[in-house]
Amino acid sequence: MTDRFDEIDRRIVYMLAEEARHTSAPDIAAEVDVSPATIRNRIRRLEAEGVIEGYHAQIDYEKLGGRLTNLFLCTASATDRKRFAQRVLDIPGVVNVREIMTGDEDLHVTVVGRDMADIRRISREIAAIGVHIDDEDLLHREHFQPYEPFGSDGDDPAKPVTGIADISEDADVVEVQVGADAPIVGKTLENAASEGLLDRDVLVVSLDSDEGEDGVTPDGTTAVSGGETVTLFSRTGLAEETLRVFTGR
Repeated sequence: MTDRFDEIDRRIVYMLAEEARHTSAPDIAAEVDVSPATIRNRIRRLEAEGVIEGYHAQIDYEKLGGRLTNLFLCTASATDRKRFAQRVLDIPGVVNVREIMTGDEDLHVTVVGRDMADIRRISREIAAIGVHIDDEDLLHREHFQPYEPFGSDGDDPAKPVTGIADISEDADVVEVQVGADAPIVGKTLENAASEGLLDRDVLVVSLDSDEGEDGVTPDGTTAVSGGETVTLFSRTGLAEETLRVFTGR
């Protein structure tokens, strides 16, 4: 395959990686000065040889009912990694599994859940099949661009933004227990925001009562009670004043 992968193939791969949905064979043909039929034949060959493995939509799940996207960094037995990857992919809510060649954290599992309780359900199912979860992060946005050496001279590769990515270093996700005398107790989230207790940047991701494991995804009408465990998210970092609103100290 290496000997057959020429400049036309590189340009095809570059342009499809840049924007597959709106890039047609005539568009690519105009760039490399060949016929559209040649481009279509090349694309079919690249697909058949496994160079182009698929065309996948990048989805912002937060805009679909406020769903959460989480990344689990997992370790599986190297000899069984492929088998574990397929078993993990069969779990409802798992949308992507990436196999890493060596070392620990050799399975990166991306999942989508309705709320934090759903994320925890997925983590339990991952652990139940024998895959160890080493770390996890709530994801926000992921950035892609085509492989620059395959572009023509003078190309300024675009950086399209898709649905998910690592939280920036300034962001915080924190779980705190609501104090019995905390300022927010008895108030709805909407009222707390209107009274200035909650910054606009702060998102209450989940509320868990001490009576059970699974929590609820709150909305503006949800009232906060003392003793609950609340999960807070802020892209700019959580201030001490915000934490005191929930802890009371």
